[in-house]
Amino acid sequence: MLTRKSREDVHSQQEGGIPQSQPIKRRSITPLPSEAQLQHEESFWPCQAFLWPSDMGCCSVNCGLVAGAVLGGLLGILGGILIPVGNKLIEDTVIKEAVIENGTTAYETWVSTGGIVYRQFWLFDVENPLEVVEHGAKPVVFEKGPYTYRTRYLPKENITANSNHTISFLLPAGAIFEPSMSVGPEEDYVTSLDLGVVGAYSLYPNLHVILNGVFNLLNASLFQYRTVKEILWGYEDPILQFLQFDETEVGVFVPYNGTHDGPYNVFTGRDDIKKVAMIDNWRGEPQVNFWNDTYCNMINGTDASSFPPFVDKKKPLYFFSSDICRSVAAEFTGSLVLKGIELYRFALSPLTLEAPAVNPENQCYCTDPVITKNCTTAGVLDVSSCMKGMPIYISLPHFLYGSPHLIQDVLGLNPDEEQHVTFLDVEPTTGFTMRFAKRLQVNMMYGPSKTIDLLKKVKDYTIFPLLWLNETAALDDETADMFKAELTSRVQMLEVAQVTLLSLGFTLCALCSVARCVMQRNSSGKRA
Repeated sequence: MLTRKSREDVHSQQEGGIPQSQPIKRRSITPLPSEAQLQHEESFWPCQAFLWPSDMGCCSVNCGLVAGAVLGGLLGILGGILIPVGNKLIEDTVIKEAVIENGTTAYETWVSTGGIVYRQFWLFDVENPLEVVEHGAKPVVFEKGPYTYRTRYLPKENITANSNHTISFLLPAGAIFEPSMSVGPEEDYVTSLDLGVVGAYSLYPNLHVILNGVFNLLNASLFQYRTVKEILWGYEDPILQFLQFDETEVGVFVPYNGTHDGPYNVFTGRDDIKKVAMIDNWRGEPQVNFWNDTYCNMINGTDASSFPPFVDKKKPLYFFSSDICRSVAAEFTGSLVLKGIELYRFALSPLTLEAPAVNPENQCYCTDPVITKNCTTAGVLDVSSCMKGMPIYISLPHFLYGSPHLIQDVLGLNPDEEQHVTFLDVEPTTGFTMRFAKRLQVNMMYGPSKTIDLLKKVKDYTIFPLLWLNETAALDDETADMFKAELTSRVQMLEVAQVTLLSLGFTLCALCSVARCVMQRNSSGKRA
């Protein structure tokens, strides 16, 4: 179709006019971008880069992949941020609830009696008492038990909060016999050491002549036939009655029922959570006075019912035991799961009762070089200084980790680490002891005498096992469920959220990035 100007030209030409020539105007054509330019622009502005008409449908997909990669990166960053933030939230919550003061979880657990504590006893029955006294034979013993009692069923008494961030209390003692968990009644008889005879032998070394007359008059012997109940909880001793002592009742745990352990004074952790449950003093003193040494008299750690939170398995746990009148250390031996809760197991170290030659720190516990063979005997602790002078020695059951001669002097013993070691199962975040087994053996020492007739055939000092005990407890199902609801489940939810965000974020970012690279390669191949 002709424009208006074209018609005028035609008309003038028809009239004989010849139009003047006009320069021809050419339209400029924009050159196509090179492949390098396309790749350069797409790398910065993927959705605004020059696109051929066939590539226009890929814009939304390309943008979506970029957005997905960015979103994945953000999710991964969020998951990473949750790690320190979540750990800080958990730490703050644990620190708050671990303080021993009214209103905290730790206080509620600490005040209550907690799980049921059982104390099982195995008594050593002597099979050849006459041969020992008349011929100097080695005692042959047979383990008889368990006889089980429920203990620690009474709550703490005289709980008093002090102004220096400590709290004091008494631990009442009591024992209730559990026939269903025992091999027989308390009235079962066993042949064991005569506690009065052996005690008098050690307490009055300068009165052996008089004691020999009393022993003969009363027809006493080195061994006696008594019930389990009498040996454990006491009986009237005829020797002490004859000598008109003020206290005539003897027994391994006399007195027990109606007595108290303590008072204890422990740190609440309000001013320093690292000191929570640590013993400040016992019976009003910051240290004991049973050992003639400052180091051995130290009271270290807690009472083993709990420890400061965030337990480091590389460090030993220290606790004080009034049963053995000293502090000891337990070392990490492994992890386990109890009722869905992960725990750290700490066991009493073999070095605890090792001879000073192997463990020099035990030198101050060696109080009698003669009986301990110049302090070379391992596996026993002389606690006579805190037992009113009675010749009592503490060891692990069956002299576990003890010197060979201890087992050779008394026949019938078979130490077994699995059955006889003391351990604590501790929840590492809170420091709460969820299960424990305190296993100890009570022994008495007797020896030769040129004056006392019933000891004339005895050839050497003998540390004789009276009984061993296993005091144990574990958290019940109700307590475990409450603990998991209050802490464990929250920690697990946070850990799941962290792992989910990190995994989802990095996976999404990686997939979107790979997909976009593939699209770019395919697009480049089509243009080529």
